Parts: sequence; structure tokens; C-alpha cells
Amino acid sequence: MTKISILGCGWLGFPLAKALLEKGFSVNGSTTSTEKISTLKNAGISPFLIELGEVANKGNVFEFLEGSQILIIDIPPKLRGTATENFVTKIKNLIPFIEKSGIKKVLFVSSTSVYSDENKLVTEETIANPDTESGIQLEACEQLLQNNSRFETTVVRFGGLIGEDRNPIRFLAGRTNIENPNAPINLIHQEDCIGIIIKIIDTNCWGETFNAVAPFHPSREAYYTQKAKEYDSELPIFATSKPSIGKTILSDKLEKVLNYQFIKDSL
Repeated sequence: MTKISILGCGWLGFPLAKALLEKGFSVNGSTTSTEKISTLKNAGISPFLIELGEVANKGNVFEFLEGSQILIIDIPPKLRGTATENFVTKIKNLIPFIEKSGIKKVLFVSSTSVYSDENKLVTEETIANPDTESGIQLEACEQLLQNNSRFETTVVRFGGLIGEDRNPIRFLAGRTNIENPNAPINLIHQEDCIGIIIKIIDTNCWGETFNAVAPFHPSREAYYTQKAKEYDSELPIFATSKPSIGKTILSDKLEKVLNYQFIKDSL
């Protein structure tokens, strides 16, 4: 039985782990919350309390990785608000553990924030030019992992993550003076995130980089106005005084190479 270690059993990692269990994989899952240990265990996941650090890690990383053939890294940089962690250092400190574990396949969950907003179509051939701290650190981590010859890394650059319990309109409803009304949305549903990761594993597709965004790109104003009506929320008000900037992320490579069909191709 193939064992997979998922570093980060949060909003995406936990349902991903359950989906992998249903397909017959054995799963180690990490969390930083002691309260969630029992939740993972009850789901059939072997739970580990692990927190990567810039100086030292908390938890038994060796045991977490031991015996696994695949590692999925699904821990976002904590760079919002006053948090200013060095995510690159955390990943750099993780790499020796991966090497010693013997794991040969790594899947790194990244983000389309590695591309700058330049009002153009973006493919995997587009040179990453991040204009946010999160994007800068994610791109550096991608390179650290993909340049390591001891294991193969596939990078998946997800767009904005949404699900049945998660849509950005919950934060935008009633807000005013929102910028970039004409910029296209680049979102992906949780079900497709899970489907794409499983497809990569099933097809043994390693050493690749994929954009992963639903082929659905209405303007921010059109999309969030419609969602506010669906959720019976106060309409967001967009600013039109400045030109909109954005990008349109294309996932054609993913659909072609993996033969993947989006479950939620309109959001």
C-alpha cells in the first residue's frame, strides 16, 4: 500500500487526505493544533503534531515522513497582518528531512501569486514575476524543491480557493471603493484542487509545473455582484476611478497533459 504524507491537513489537506484514503492509500497527516489530532485519527489518518520553524521544527518530522513514497506540502506562508515569517527558510530546513526519508516524489501546493498583474494571458511559460511577499517566497520555495536532484517535485499553482463553505464575497459584501472591477477572476473549487492532485498521483506526473484555475474568468465586479445576490448579501461597491489591473490564468497544460476535466468549470 502506497503511503502519502500530507504536511498541512487544513481546509484543503484534510478533505484531500480523506479522498486519498478512499482510494486505498495510507495517509500520514500533520497539524499544528492538538485539538485536531483526534479529528485526523477518527478519519483514519495517522496524525502528527508538527510545526515547521525557521530555526527548529516542533514534532517528529522523521517519523512523519518515514515509509512514505510521496510528500504533499500544503502549508501557506503566514505573511498577512503583522506576521513576517521566512517561509523559504522553513522549506529549506525541511529538505534534509525529505532527503533522509527516501521520499522520491513531492507535490508542492503553490499559488498563482507568483505571477504579477500585467493585464495579459498567463501560462506556465510566463516568467514568474511576483509582486507580493507571499508570491516571492513561494516562487523561491518552488525553485528550492524543483532544483533538488534527490527527489522529483511537481508544483501546482492554485488560483483563489473556494468551496461550499468558502467564497470571497463573504469578505467583500458591503465594502466600498474596491479596486480593479474589470480584472478577471482566477478561482478554483476545492473539489477540483483535490481532483487535480489525485490525477497527478494516479498518472505519476512528476517534475512538472501546473497552473490550476477554473476556465471561468468574468470580471471581479460582475462575479462578486452576482455572488452577493445569491448569498443575499449587501452588494460590494467597486471603484472605477483607476484602470483595472489583473491577469487571466490559463490551465490548458493541466487539461492537456493530465487529461483533466474540471468538475466545477463555472463558479
